[in-house]
Amino acid sequence: MNFVSSSIGQGAQILVFPEDGLQGFNFSRSSISGYLETIPDPQQENWNPCTEPGRHNNTEILQALSCMARRYNLYLVANMADLQPCPLTTSPSSPCPPDGHWQFNTNVVFRSDGHLVARYHKQNLYFENAFDTPPQPEIITFETPFAGTFGLLTCFDILFHEPIITLVERGVRQLIFPTAWMNQLPLLDTIQFQQAFSLGANVTLLASNIRNNHLIMTGSGIYTPFSATYHHAQRGDPEEGRLLVARVPVLEPLGEGHRVTSEEGTVRKKSTSSTDTDSGYCHQESCLDSLYPEATSAVSPSSVTFTSSMMYDPFTFVLLNETEGQLDVCHGTVCCHLQYRQSQQGHSKELYALGAFAGTHTVNGRYALQVCALVRCAGLESSTCGQEVEEAETKMDFLLEAMFGTRYVYPSILASRYVLEQPELLEKTADGRVTMKHSNMTGGLVTACLYGRMYHRDNK
Repeated sequence: MNFVSSSIGQGAQILVFPEDGLQGFNFSRSSISGYLETIPDPQQENWNPCTEPGRHNNTEILQALSCMARRYNLYLVANMADLQPCPLTTSPSSPCPPDGHWQFNTNVVFRSDGHLVARYHKQNLYFENAFDTPPQPEIITFETPFAGTFGLLTCFDILFHEPIITLVERGVRQLIFPTAWMNQLPLLDTIQFQQAFSLGANVTLLASNIRNNHLIMTGSGIYTPFSATYHHAQRGDPEEGRLLVARVPVLEPLGEGHRVTSEEGTVRKKSTSSTDTDSGYCHQESCLDSLYPEATSAVSPSSVTFTSSMMYDPFTFVLLNETEGQLDVCHGTVCCHLQYRQSQQGHSKELYALGAFAGTHTVNGRYALQVCALVRCAGLESSTCGQEVEEAETKMDFLLEAMFGTRYVYPSILASRYVLEQPELLEKTADGRVTMKHSNMTGGLVTACLYGRMYHRDNK
């Protein structure tokens, strides 16, 4: 309640709570029963739980949330557990569970007068034994008088096509993201990918992550394509919440060739195709010649490649053996090009590598990727490249680019001790080339990444 009153004092108009913030974790299908409430569909029924508490039974949580929104006169988004009876008939692809009802991981949205205005059932579950996948993906939005349309998703949803890409393709520029995300360095730390999605999809993302030291869950933020307000607790910090408040512009649809500038840098987006295609693919035997005809002669003969696991995927790496230069590395259908200049800040020597991966990630989820990543290795041996690293002293001026077979590429620059850097230049072209340029870093470089999601290849 202190967070709510504090947010009002800072002028907040919408408040987002994290995933699993009400009931916690690790429930079985039966043990979560005390938290289950049957949430009416706001698209079918106009209901204010605070002023009409007797209309539905067993809705104490809904009533409390509704009254909180009404009392403080703000829009409120929370995550809770929903029980829905199965219809008389169900399809073979989504049969009714044996106990005769569905249980969903659910986001609910209340208007500032307490009305329930949106309900979203999480599509992509992450080892959640208490919940069911909804029979059909749900694309849920709600309207506000202060910022127009918002779209809803939850945690693991951000890595998949539904619902988030459908929302983006329908022009939704503001997304609500309750999450219980475990940090996954070096490519999928919480704030790292939250900002990366905001930049890559050109949207505002309100990301609220739960805090749990044991499960390595921390990191929330309010992101636009040109700003980031975030918090990421450090190892050993006390386990407590943090309220983030930011004033952000309402994003309008952008035309082709539109250029956005800010104090942090420039985002330039050339015309893009309307659908994913394979036209940007580059096969390894011809990759360097077709992408960077000038680069093959610039690569040192001593720049040998090696394979090392990163995020459970077999990346092909090449080491940065000089303080400046340019390198290329290929894996399957993607080739990564790097121009760089290192600036050693401390007395410790640090090893960096440029890595490429194209293929299907299969551990704790299955999804197709094309990735280019410049990472600090955990030690001075090549076998440590791809391991988790939190700190670095070496600053880097760099240009990282590749030709991708998807227009959904998410850029990130993570500096030492979980500090985000805004790229100076981010450029995407219609033929699939993505270029990220940055210099004058505030801290040592941990990761610079172009994370391409090949949604159209997930089921192949």
